[in-house]
Amino acid sequence: MERGEEVVILEAGEGVASAVAEWGHVRLFSEWGELVDAAAARLLSPTGWEPPRSGYPTGSQWIAAYLKPLADLLGDRVRYGARVVGVSRRGRDRLVDADRGEQPFTVHVDSADGEYRLQARAVIDASGTWGLPNPAGADGLPALGERAASEVLTYRIPDFRNTVEFAGKHTIVIGSGHSAITAVLALARMARRDPATTATWVLRRATTANTFGGGDADELPARGALGIRAKELVDAGLVELVTAFRVDSISTDADRATIVAEDGRTLTADRVVVLTGFRPDLSFLSELRLELDSTLQAPTRIAAEVDPNVHSCGSVAATGAADLAHPEPGFYMVGAKSYGRAPTFLALTGYEQVRSVVAELAGDHEAARRVELVLPDTGVCGGAGLFDASGASLGGACCAPPAQVVQIGRAPASV
Repeated sequence: MERGEEVVILEAGEGVASAVAEWGHVRLFSEWGELVDAAAARLLSPTGWEPPRSGYPTGSQWIAAYLKPLADLLGDRVRYGARVVGVSRRGRDRLVDADRGEQPFTVHVDSADGEYRLQARAVIDASGTWGLPNPAGADGLPALGERAASEVLTYRIPDFRNTVEFAGKHTIVIGSGHSAITAVLALARMARRDPATTATWVLRRATTANTFGGGDADELPARGALGIRAKELVDAGLVELVTAFRVDSISTDADRATIVAEDGRTLTADRVVVLTGFRPDLSFLSELRLELDSTLQAPTRIAAEVDPNVHSCGSVAATGAADLAHPEPGFYMVGAKSYGRAPTFLALTGYEQVRSVVAELAGDHEAARRVELVLPDTGVCGGAGLFDASGASLGGACCAPPAQVVQIGRAPASV
């Protein structure tokens, strides 16, 4: 809006930031100052809105105090219940070269009122990765029986305020990232109050190197504190930590799950929380010419920076329009989706990406090239830790005019 561009925002959910709303009970490890975009604050200021000054909001608080006021300001530029099912060029499939760059994008949308198409000169894909959680299976595919065991599995951080589901029961948490740590902490607190509540934390890697993060060296203190508290609770015996457990199969019997590792070890639980990360949905981009890294499914120009086999988040530089562009002119992938399968994406990164991309689309190439963000260091050096004993590392309305930018997304960048 600041640059006078006509914008349509397609939100797949029925309300503001629907993906964030699904984890509204989770407290962020970024403070308010790191969760408000500068351009958004400038737009909101004349309405009397004031940014929260301090503290770590939950997802619901982030929506109420910032994301909803911003969406309300944008008004009918935001279309809810609008799921993008395809993006292409007008009259050109993926194979056609002739005049391809001169044709507007066609964005195919499904809504409660039926399907329709939009035309646009540019498309910014900010649809994130929330809709595609990784499975429990160690090979990146669902373990044998995983789909059939869905009633005892969840792929999101549960709302542990609902203690009935977990109190007095045994829960297994699979995963090594901040989401897994958050779940482990909640379960450990329950176990401290009620010894009948027990938890097992399952890691695929063979060692605990880097599992607990950067601690006091993390430049986001709340993020570092997550790991410190997790280690204390593991050391205190409130959580059992199991390493080198790569899930091969899952079965259920009398509402309990039995998980079998590739090496034959078994674990049994009442509930299983699978927090093994997310992956981008590329299915609706099949007719576009993309340049994605073969490992991460991230834009090739940033893949080396965000590859968890090599880097921690602290070694990642800010990324802009030039890094996020594809062979399809005018198409950009931003936000968590731009990291592909790599973890630990910050809202700050997404805001800087969008600032640069919008500047490029507005013709301000100097501003697009300028870097206005230095990311906070995690305090973790190197990659994601040893995967196994051999030392291999772990990769933790219809026909609108084309003079507009279409942004696809269910939520802003994750934190």
